[in-house]
Amino acid sequence: MKKLNVVVWSEYVHEKKNDQVREVYPDGMHAAIAQGLVESGEDFIVSTATMQEQEHGLDEARLQEIDVLIWWGHIAHGEVDDAVVERVQKRVLEGMGLIVLHSGHYSKIFRRLMGTSCTLSWRVADEKERLWVCNPGHPIAQGIDRYFELEKEEMYGEPFSVPEPEEQVFISWFEGGEVFRSGNCYHRGNGKIFYFRPGHETYPTYYDKNVKRVIANAVRWAAPQGSWADPHYCENRKEPIEPIG
Repeated sequence: MKKLNVVVWSEYVHEKKNDQVREVYPDGMHAAIAQGLVESGEDFIVSTATMQEQEHGLDEARLQEIDVLIWWGHIAHGEVDDAVVERVQKRVLEGMGLIVLHSGHYSKIFRRLMGTSCTLSWRVADEKERLWVCNPGHPIAQGIDRYFELEKEEMYGEPFSVPEPEEQVFISWFEGGEVFRSGNCYHRGNGKIFYFRPGHETYPTYYDKNVKRVIANAVRWAAPQGSWADPHYCENRKEPIEPIG
């Protein structure tokens, strides 16, 4: 079986500026997410990329080799080069899978693919989050019980200004009373997109066994099922296949 080439992308900004974040993720959130994938099985080839690298670590040649891209961003969305966003969008339309985590909902690439503002409400108050499985038969929910809990997380609340999900896998309830659509599936062109809410930078969310399982399941779900050579190509077919008239 062909192994999936997975790249975990992160801004890698919080870890350099905030001691609390660095204490939780000393090697960066991207490293913790990548390690969780390595532990999940032998069907992945996992590497990382950060915003500080040349072309954000996502040059044309590398993108062509990626089966699934995982994206974490927060405070530096505006610093992501538009040319890289355009390149990633093209690859998603061609068939590359995209997993968008936590505050990546406000990234340039996710907003472009959704076509909406992707706004929401939020609160940081060390709240318990309970993630309910909406669709226990979905591949992304494989191995997850009816729900799982995170002891402390940032709250995201409705309304979440995204298109209606094609498939809803999880919904979150927070200790303060809000709920949120926290596991959303979409198709764009030939590519699959999964948005997964948990992952605030000051909490050890990406070490949680259920979170690691969901991300690994999502990567397998989003794996390319084929590709379009050029999703932007149109042709004038002057000669019909069958005689007309």
